Amino acid sequence: MLTPHSYPQTLATEAIHLPKGQRTAQAIRIAACHLLEHCAPQDLTIAAICRQAGVANGTFYLYFTDQAKLLDDLLHGFANFLQAQMIDAGRTQPDAAVRAATQAYVTLFEANRGLMKCLVHHLDAFPAARTAFHRLNQDWIATVVRATRRRHARDGRDTLPEDELARRAYALGGMTDHYLSSLHLSAEPGLVAVSSNRAAVITTLTTLWERGLQP
Repeated sequence: MLTPHSYPQTLATEAIHLPKGQRTAQAIRIAACHLLEHCAPQDLTIAAICRQAGVANGTFYLYFTDQAKLLDDLLHGFANFLQAQMIDAGRTQPDAAVRAATQAYVTLFEANRGLMKCLVHHLDAFPAARTAFHRLNQDWIATVVRATRRRHARDGRDTLPEDELARRAYALGGMTDHYLSSLHLSAEPGLVAVSSNRAAVITTLTTLWERGLQP
């Protein structure tokens, strides 16, 4: 069974089985997740995090040296969570893996807008998270390229060189991030106006992925 798409909800579920100290650290992470829904990472304060988590300010420093260390830790974990969710989505629907993965990514973006905002727009400030997110991208692109070449071979069609497929997959991934950022983070009016049908949005993005990887 897939874990919930909400990362703070997943952290809360994991915390139930953790020792007390680790539960406190988890509560701090969850508090940061909720605050990031409404503020930029550079505006996040330790006082606000601790108030949201229900702990004293001094408790924060038992687990994290500063806000940057907390966010790096949080985003590193979130990038790994994204990767696991995307892999699970593709495995559950092997005959429609592109659509399943696209739908999962849209759902993950919607459920974790604050964290996605950090990954898409503020990643350079968090080296561990940047490394994890780049690894996620590389692994996902490699998966897409392998699956595409297998599909072309199965259908008896010519395929493209791996480098060309990888370039297209990176471009399509960047396009998807830009589309979802404009829709869910900056709420671009024109895009919002034509994106009220969620299923249609997923179909559009899936079509672009599928056609963009054709020879």
